[in-house]
Amino acid sequence: MSKTGESCSFCGRHASADIFLIASGVEPNVFICNYCVEQAYNIWMSEQENNKQRTTTELSQDLLLKKPTEIKAFLDQYVIGQEATKKVLSVAVYNHYKRLLQEKDQEEVEIQKSNIVMVGQTGTGKTLMARTIAQMLNVPLAIVDATVFTEAGYVGEDVESILSRLLQAADYNVEKAERGIVFIDEIDKISRKSDNPSITRDVSGEGVQHALLKLLEGSIVNVPPKGGRKHPDQKYIEVNTEHILFIAGGAFDGIERIIARRMNRQAVGYNSSKETKVDDKNLLQYITHKDLKDYGLIPEIIGRLPVLTYMDPLDKETLRMILTQPKNALVKQYIKLFAMDGITLSFEEDALNFIVEKALEYKLGARGLRSLCESILTDAMFNLPSTNEKTLVVTRSYAEDKLNKSGFTEHLLSA
Repeated sequence: MSKTGESCSFCGRHASADIFLIASGVEPNVFICNYCVEQAYNIWMSEQENNKQRTTTELSQDLLLKKPTEIKAFLDQYVIGQEATKKVLSVAVYNHYKRLLQEKDQEEVEIQKSNIVMVGQTGTGKTLMARTIAQMLNVPLAIVDATVFTEAGYVGEDVESILSRLLQAADYNVEKAERGIVFIDEIDKISRKSDNPSITRDVSGEGVQHALLKLLEGSIVNVPPKGGRKHPDQKYIEVNTEHILFIAGGAFDGIERIIARRMNRQAVGYNSSKETKVDDKNLLQYITHKDLKDYGLIPEIIGRLPVLTYMDPLDKETLRMILTQPKNALVKQYIKLFAMDGITLSFEEDALNFIVEKALEYKLGARGLRSLCESILTDAMFNLPSTNEKTLVVTRSYAEDKLNKSGFTEHLLSA
């Protein structure tokens, strides 16, 4: 209780029936009145709102959001083919970041998050798609492998370590991380081991799917700053996953059989007609969410990955274009590497065709092109910088000789 004669140290008001003074617990004869407390609270709330608006403006300026056609045009520079996937991905990413930048309003319709799942054979460019979009939007990207995760309490990594890697990519700027992209590779490897829910613990399969649910949907997660397991005395960073875009990718090896079985069932009876043509060489284009469920993903996680797209298998022509045409084409990269040592590198057409043929033979996809080029050029990259030779022409016979000497084929067979 304040005494008569005492006054507020800020405004000078004296204690009365309307003015209540609060004494300092540290300094004697120092008081603050209820009016000054209210004014200080209003100033603080106003400053908090200004900080929030500044943060939103900064995020809007940093985020280089483009229209779907512009996103696809950017992807075209780095990814050959995959027209359907690029279109679906461009629209999904555009809608997601429009949602992020929308003005919050009580009367406004809340736009839900649209995470993405991409299905395609290894080496078709799933990771490249995610990396290229993150580069274009200027947002942090974390690429994680689903096979390393287990249920909480078991040997392996907790799913929260996904966000630890995103924080690292954002230099521990939480606001920046909260509008980043997470690419979860090998999502098919955590599929349910049988059609029925597991009676015993499936800690690296169905259990991980359940653990991923809260991340995908959007929730505030306590993240260990250095990753790894949680422990009681550890400090955590709170990360809201509501605005993080999750892109899941997987080869789903054997899912074509599930699609074929479903397509054959549909073709029986009165619905069967000659007009129904099924492309047996690319059954993935007919994939549905039901096929993912039959493969082993639980319905809850499928519901949180509403955007489904597929990657076309790579044929000889596409691989040839991947080798030479994109902005970051392998041939251009190696020419640049040799040019830095003053060496002019060139490839004959037959040599390029040989590399493509081997990539198809070994079923390595686009990723195999680099492995083949490395095997063919390693000797030259080792020796030529120390010599006076200034040109290197890679012929088919040169490529065949170097590939045989490298033991590339034997290594694949043993693997």
